[in-house]
Amino acid sequence: MRKQAAADCGLGVALGFIGGKWKSAILCELHAGPVRFGELRRRVRGVSEKVLFEQLRELEAAGVIGRAVFDSVPPRVEYSLTPTGLMLAQAAHTLAEWGLRYAAQTSAEPR
Repeated sequence: MRKQAAADCGLGVALGFIGGKWKSAILCELHAGPVRFGELRRRVRGVSEKVLFEQLRELEAAGVIGRAVFDSVPPRVEYSLTPTGLMLAQAAHTLAEWGLRYAAQTSAEPR
């Protein structure tokens, strides 16, 4: 019988990518539509500006989110999901629904 490494399973890769403290919250907020940085910071409670900026850069480098800069005064920047990010957010939403149902059945506290 062949042993499967965690990296061989796509689920392990996906969970490793969004498993951090802030990326899943960012994906949830962007799933509803484009959001400006300041609004995103207000919605993702507890994240520092520095950490949010770093997480957004990582998600952008991975092709999960896009960053649009508008030529206005003051400059306006909006973040949104790319098609790849939308697929990831939909998959994460399904996992989140499962987690909430599981927590309700087992009286576990959702994180």
